[in-house]
Amino acid sequence: MSSNIPLAEKLRPKTLDEVLGQEHLTGKNGTIRKMIENDALNSLIFWGPPGTGKTTLAEIISEKSGRKFFKLSAVSSGVKDVREVIDEAKKQNLFSGKSPILFIDEIHRFNKSQQDSLLHAVEKGWIVLIGATTENPSFEVVSALLSRSQVYVLKSLTYEKLEELADVALKKFNEDEKTDFKIKDKEAFIQYSGGDARKLINSVELVLNQFKNSKKKEISNADVLSVLQETMALYDKNGEQHYDIISAFIKSMRGSDPNAAVYWLARMLDGGEDIKFIARRMLILAAEDIGLANPNALTMANTCFQAINVIGNPEARIILSECAVYLAVSPKSNSTYMAINSAMDFVKKTGNLPVPLHLRNAPTKLMKDLGYHKNYEYAHSHEGSFVDLEFLPKEISGTKFYEPGENSTEKKIREELLKKWKGKYG
Repeated sequence: MSSNIPLAEKLRPKTLDEVLGQEHLTGKNGTIRKMIENDALNSLIFWGPPGTGKTTLAEIISEKSGRKFFKLSAVSSGVKDVREVIDEAKKQNLFSGKSPILFIDEIHRFNKSQQDSLLHAVEKGWIVLIGATTENPSFEVVSALLSRSQVYVLKSLTYEKLEELADVALKKFNEDEKTDFKIKDKEAFIQYSGGDARKLINSVELVLNQFKNSKKKEISNADVLSVLQETMALYDKNGEQHYDIISAFIKSMRGSDPNAAVYWLARMLDGGEDIKFIARRMLILAAEDIGLANPNALTMANTCFQAINVIGNPEARIILSECAVYLAVSPKSNSTYMAINSAMDFVKKTGNLPVPLHLRNAPTKLMKDLGYHKNYEYAHSHEGSFVDLEFLPKEISGTKFYEPGENSTEKKIREELLKKWKGKYG
């Protein structure tokens, strides 16, 4: 039977076992699960894309820990609202003996004074703060509050998890509406969702409602697109297109198309997007996608970020445009990005291998007697400031993580590495 409750709200998980895609936090050995089991809550910040379960996790933590739950949105709340909730939380604390949870959605939208108003309550233990943000907390949360909170990263849902969720949404819709729809292919729903669980469920509900009174029982990709394309919203810096358009912007620069890059930049600026958000994404691209093919790109992007903070709108658009075009026309290499990813994966597989003795520090006689620092040779004492010495643990000697890209700068780097490390780069 139909109701006014949105399908996404009906399907909101009530337990950790029902939360999809965040097993690193909610699984058997997940940090959040352990925290609830031990009833040892600290202030938290959930950082992740929209629709990954930040609000849901906060509500589950509150429910399972038996704590009062207060919720504010940083978009519509001010210092006065925060103080009123803190005063109420102090009273609750006296009665229950447990610090209530104050959940602040989009905490990155609080300015410094608003965030500072939370500090005393967090320090005194009057509240357990749980903040949710789609932006890097290192940039958007004041250091004093950040140091008192543990940051947990939520991941975008994988294709398989989104497929699973689409099936759950379809089943629930059919049960509630007494229909027997089938979805022929979930690709259009999943592409439209962009990894956002809420957006996926909403789109399933929207499409199925469109065909509820028709004879159609099997929904195809074409049916999905015919409905969703008509309902695409204008750019909303707080909504889904915020992520779709920044994605198009990044991919245009990565794909070396300055015209597309400037177009998507204009779309964001016209929609009122935060210029710091745009500049930060260009900083990441400069390191990830250009790297050593043009090391000046990172300097350019960093200068852009600093400059727009000094200049502000509307002139910031000129600086952003210059940087976007520069990054788009720069040669591309992801070699250093791939190198650190490869090394991180390797570390997870091999664990904490011992540091070779000759590379260890030897500040005491005992350490010297144990062989610390023995046979280490100072590079600058050799011709060309190079000595053929093993710098990796012996268990992984000869492993290569960095592979120079096929661009003029890194071809020269490869030649130099080949001269020095013939066995590794030959």
